[in-house]
Amino acid sequence: MRELDRNPSDPAPDRCAVVGAGRLGHALAAALRAAGLSVDGPLGRGADPTEADVVLLCVPDGEIESAAAALTAVDAQLVGHCSGATTLEPLGDREAFSLHPLMTVPEGGAAPFAGAGCAIAGSTPRALRTAESLATALRMRPVHVPDEDRAAYHAAASIAANFLVTLEAAAERLAATAGVPRELLVPLAEAALQNWAQNGGEHALTGPVARGDDERIARQRAAIAERAPDLLDTFDALVAASRVLAAS
Repeated sequence: MRELDRNPSDPAPDRCAVVGAGRLGHALAAALRAAGLSVDGPLGRGADPTEADVVLLCVPDGEIESAAAALTAVDAQLVGHCSGATTLEPLGDREAFSLHPLMTVPEGGAAPFAGAGCAIAGSTPRALRTAESLATALRMRPVHVPDEDRAAYHAAASIAANFLVTLEAAAERLAATAGVPRELLVPLAEAALQNWAQNGGEHALTGPVARGDDERIARQRAAIAERAPDLLDTFDALVAASRVLAAS
């Protein structure tokens, strides 16, 4: 995996079609238009935009293959999908690419693509350059993630975003048993995330595990066993992982 030059040799395609009228399809179509590209869509699933230079499939992972199969084979047309975990295989034998914005897309309104990472792959050098040019047009930071690395990349993204929310929800639950509202945890969580962003995990870890305070950890564990026993396995696993990080 390597971050690519943000000045690709090939310009962005003249005409794009976005297939899939969900949250990402709407956001990408609007952002590509704002970047100066001619965009058809977002079109409904099953559409076959034969006039476009590039067709971008913004459909659920399980529907990529059928959406690609609905497209007429057009010479020189490139087809891409926006899945993080999916390889290029569902796009068939055509010249294909993938473009996955490493971000969440809010419900309604514009998505802040600028500055976000973007995992790209291509079945040919031209397809890869096209994915890079689209990412650059959106002012994202393209990074080449080939098919064999997609699952690891997507797992990292899930840990960084989805599982982070799960952990904060657990903290919120436990804090509520002590009469502490969620909003009072927010500055602490934001500071920890910023510290990790600036310094990396080895230097950002704080708290009783980092200090080697086993007595404090035992007291925390006892409180969780009393008030939220279903969180004990998660707590134990996180303490063990944090010990490894603290020792690194």
